[in-house]
Amino acid sequence: MVPVVPADRFDAFRALADRRGRPGGRLIESLAEARAGTADGPEVWAPAVAGQVGLPAAAGLGPATYYADLAAPHGRRHIRVCAATACFAAQAGRHLDEVEHALDVSAGSTTLDGETSVQPVRCLGYCYAGPAALDGDVPCTGPTLARQLAGQEPPSAPDIPVADDTGDPVLLGGVLFGAPAWQVWPGTVLAGGPEEVLGQVAASGLRGRGGAGFRVAAKWEATSRAADAVVVANGDEGDPGSYADRLLMEADPGRVLEGLALACFACGARRGIVLVRSEYPAALARIREAVRQAYADGHLGPSVHGTATSLDIRIVEGAGSYVAGEETALIAGLEGGRGCARPRPPYPTERGLWDAPTVVNNVETLAAVPWIVRHGGEAYARRGTPAETGTKLVCLSERFARPGCYEVELGTPVRRIVTELGGGLKDGAEPAALQVGGPLGGFLAADALDVPLSEAALSARGAALGHAGLVAFDERVAPEEVLRHVWEFAAAESCGACSPCRVGSRRGLDLSSAGTPPGQDWERLSRVLAEASLCAFGRRIPPAVRSLARAYGDRLAGWGE
Repeated sequence: MVPVVPADRFDAFRALADRRGRPGGRLIESLAEARAGTADGPEVWAPAVAGQVGLPAAAGLGPATYYADLAAPHGRRHIRVCAATACFAAQAGRHLDEVEHALDVSAGSTTLDGETSVQPVRCLGYCYAGPAALDGDVPCTGPTLARQLAGQEPPSAPDIPVADDTGDPVLLGGVLFGAPAWQVWPGTVLAGGPEEVLGQVAASGLRGRGGAGFRVAAKWEATSRAADAVVVANGDEGDPGSYADRLLMEADPGRVLEGLALACFACGARRGIVLVRSEYPAALARIREAVRQAYADGHLGPSVHGTATSLDIRIVEGAGSYVAGEETALIAGLEGGRGCARPRPPYPTERGLWDAPTVVNNVETLAAVPWIVRHGGEAYARRGTPAETGTKLVCLSERFARPGCYEVELGTPVRRIVTELGGGLKDGAEPAALQVGGPLGGFLAADALDVPLSEAALSARGAALGHAGLVAFDERVAPEEVLRHVWEFAAAESCGACSPCRVGSRRGLDLSSAGTPPGQDWERLSRVLAEASLCAFGRRIPPAVRSLARAYGDRLAGWGE
């Protein structure tokens, strides 16, 4: 069982940072600046960065050796190649070997002259056009990826295909039809009240779209409108297969910020933060520009639209970590620490960022709030299912005939999404398995798609809704390769804060790489991960692996014999 930690637990890093004026908030940014200027390892430059902000060397070495962007070797030309699920499914993972051969550099290293480095990363948000890479901040995608990076073809990166299946989109109105943002906030702050916003969101039944599915209004209420409360927009969309948050931040950033402003208003928070993952440089630029414009238009600042309401929003760039999208790990990163999950209780709404009550909502969740406040919570609740209301952005991977981001009502049959919206697989190929909700979400067999798109229905099949990214695997990828890919992801992205997940994920990779068939070793490992892991990352690995085994059936059960 996960140990219960007293609410008055001691955190040495927080205590030290408090004495030094909380410089941790600037530490990750300073480390990133130092990283960009050298090809040396963190042990050379991280201690000095920590010293410059009054912290000991260990405070700099910790995050610098933890976050992938800081720890990876950097040449003068740094290339991030996606090794995540959708890009893996596109060419069975061969694209990384092709890039290494074309550039004459191994993944995770730098050329001898220090000119070029290649860093494997897990999702760049181009799942609809993979495989993908970022050459600096320039995206390259498609089957000729290696040729593009070698300068033999120009870079190619198509826009995200977008469509609405609801007839009245909650989230895609701005993207598809140019509906302007910031239409709700001025009237609310001038004539409305926090209780009105909270009441409409409560009536809507809106649940978090980041994977946990917690009721949004209940989370907001838990802050008790404390004077030092803070709301964080979580743009660390790490689930490979999903690019909905990237779409919203790039194509309609004002709506995301308006949703954040309304959330702050309802929680009594005067501070908001938007965390954008470093793998989304275009989204980061758009959000920053949108914040500047919001201040200029009077939506933010010390006296919003001439009222007594004060609201400031700052933007923070991530540094490369899947687990750092989990809310307690995200808070640890914002404080300048390693992005490791923290035990709960206390929950962030009680003691979060620098011990202040903190609400963390993902980007898609916040983008729905302006529609709810404008049209009413009951109108939102009439959509979807009675237990899981509203709409959801579903992302289809490159293997589909019509990949892209679709807004659908919750409860829409998965088979309809796959066959009618997605058009089935490319070239008439038959699906072998469908991954739902990221690598730790789960898998469905091709003949098991008659299930509603909802957390309850998918959970009953051993899968999970997650961010609702759908990654299709065809017959070109062997089941054992998919299994090994899942364990590679788990081993690479475990934060290491608890030994069951840290050791268990590596043990799972060893078993899958050795061709060990399902048996007692697997069952023992699954029990330890599911019962003793600190956070949902470790606890979700066993059901994901079991769902994969069910999806492939006999094809996977006997492959190691």
